[in-house]
Amino acid sequence: MMVAVAARSHGTGGDVGAKTILLVEDERELARAMARELEAEGYAVRHAASGEEALALCAASRPALIILDWMLPGLSGLEVLRQLRAGAGGEAAALPVLMVTARGSEMDRVVGLEVGADDYMAKPFSMRELIARVHSLLRRVEALERIMAADRAPAPEVLTWGGLVVDPQAYTATCDGTPLELTRTELELLALLMRHPGRVFSRAYLLDAIWGEHYVAGDRSVDNAILRLRRKLGALGEAVETVWGVGYRMVGR
Repeated sequence: MMVAVAARSHGTGGDVGAKTILLVEDERELARAMARELEAEGYAVRHAASGEEALALCAASRPALIILDWMLPGLSGLEVLRQLRAGAGGEAAALPVLMVTARGSEMDRVVGLEVGADDYMAKPFSMRELIARVHSLLRRVEALERIMAADRAPAPEVLTWGGLVVDPQAYTATCDGTPLELTRTELELLALLMRHPGRVFSRAYLLDAIWGEHYVAGDRSVDNAILRLRRKLGALGEAVETVWGVGYRMVGR
């Protein structure tokens, strides 16, 4: 079902506009109650009663957030989450997911978070808690989008690191005065790392910021680009540091 509602401003949630939430819940009465509360906060609610239906709706149109029940008939919520994070849903791979379940043990929470849930809420829960968690998740997403937009914008200034000089506006790079033959992707990757020395970037973040693509497990695009970049930087290639299990950073000076 699709219920469109007018935008309103509500307390901590602010003006949520026409943001759509995909509610994946097979308990009809609970789904109605949750949808009613979300609609009262100004959200549009799209409902799926099965995992298969949820994946189809994600592929058809991207919601702002997914509220996903673990225990679903057929395809479980955990398997839906796995498929989303593996890229089966295209852009849905990056969607924020609030997992809701009667499985409240610590191990269940750990499994859900490790598979890719952004937050976890055990049944029974209050509708006030539901709304608070939705607002919190969406605020986090909006903050990340602002950071991403800033990182995607070319740096206005010339960047230096030791003998390395990069001009993002002119798309030129030199090392100890010698021009570097960098591809556009390599230069943008290097410039981003140089703008934030010491900051660790995950592979998924770099792929989104530089390539404009969402990460799919096993994708080696970032690793291969870093390898090529290090070779071209020569001795300074050591300044691009691997943070095992996380991603890459430019060593702080």
